[in-house]
Amino acid sequence: MQGVDLHTHSNISDGTLSPEQLVHAAIEKGIHTLALTDHDTMDGLKQAEAIAQDLPLRIISGVEISSQWSRPATQKSYGVHIVALNMQHPEPLLLLLEQQKQIRSIRAKQICDLLTPLIGQDIYADVIAKVDGIADRITRTHIAKTLVEKGIVSRPQQAFDKYIKEGKKAYVKFDGLGLAETIQVIHASAGYAVLAHPTKYDLSATNIRYLIEIFAQFGGDAVELPPAIEPASTRQMVDRMVAEHGLKVSVGSDFHGDHMPWIRLGNIPRLKEGQVGIWESFV
Repeated sequence: MQGVDLHTHSNISDGTLSPEQLVHAAIEKGIHTLALTDHDTMDGLKQAEAIAQDLPLRIISGVEISSQWSRPATQKSYGVHIVALNMQHPEPLLLLLEQQKQIRSIRAKQICDLLTPLIGQDIYADVIAKVDGIADRITRTHIAKTLVEKGIVSRPQQAFDKYIKEGKKAYVKFDGLGLAETIQVIHASAGYAVLAHPTKYDLSATNIRYLIEIFAQFGGDAVELPPAIEPASTRQMVDRMVAEHGLKVSVGSDFHGDHMPWIRLGNIPRLKEGQVGIWESFV
């Protein structure tokens, strides 16, 4: 397991390192198997593969897909991230990602429009400049960083807490594909579907367990293990659900770069006895 990191981001989405820089950073960390999993895009994959071609590093195709799910008893839907890994025939997924990019582009403009009366200025031009004018690469992190630079907030998390997270005045839901359909598209692309960071969605323990249950029912392949900094009880809950539903596990740092220095590339949790890593299924 050491030397595997299956959840990382580059500046093609909301990371700070280019795919080339990420590859070299992974080599320095002793990583031999790396998945680049930018948000709703695989545009950095070829660059990473080209750089790693003559290096002791295997690049796994990957992407972190914005999806959603709901409980039948309620009308509320919840956002969820599904990491797709090791696609052998990515065409169906690439078609989906084109749709996701359009949703992301429209959503970014809507968020900035909602922010304008709240902060007294239009920051959209500054936000889109951060992604070289490519609107479908904008994430809420880019908007949060712009708010810091403008002196509206003192740090990115404050931007989320005050303006752009769920329940706040400038929040816009990402209206992505449903959970079952997301898994189906990943499998149609001959890839593996991984439930990303299941304990980071601000859900109750009951909802986390239900999410893992329906993920398994819909044919999901693996659950990403919580980082070691989370409470032991959280890890125990995930371990129980993995065992109960016969799921494999995945490990990833969710590395983003300089603006999240507490998340270190290659810093991943250890498997418990009996758990099987999804990377053992890769061809």
